Amino acid sequence: MTREREAAGAVAGGFFRSYIEGVSDPIQLTPSAAERVAAIAQRQGKPAILRLSVEGGGCSGFQYRFGLADGVESGDLTVERDGVTLVVDSVSLDLVRGAAVDYVENLGGAAFKVENPNAASGCGCGSSFSV
Repeated sequence: MTREREAAGAVAGGFFRSYIEGVSDPIQLTPSAAERVAAIAQRQGKPAILRLSVEGGGCSGFQYRFGLADGVESGDLTVERDGVTLVVDSVSLDLVRGAAVDYVENLGGAAFKVENPNAASGCGCGSSFSV
């Protein structure tokens, strides 16, 4: 096991530890996230392509941005699961390598969540982080 995967397991815990250890892609899309993207894309009549990018800002220094994409751009990393494609640009990939993108529903609401082993800290809302 690589150090990157060991760190991912230590940070992510439980489900994500076993999920990340069994795969070799630089970033993962969980079945729950793939199912949600497929449902949203179908409702909006768009391709089932989720773009994850990282931008400066948020309360911790960097913030995650999610959106449906019309296609894959040159230089994008793509990961496929259950007919859904996750795309990440090369600059953002440096900040999320080893992460897992999940979709969670709880009493506080429903949202895409990134379990990022590179994040030194994050904010309460889970949409921003620092390295």
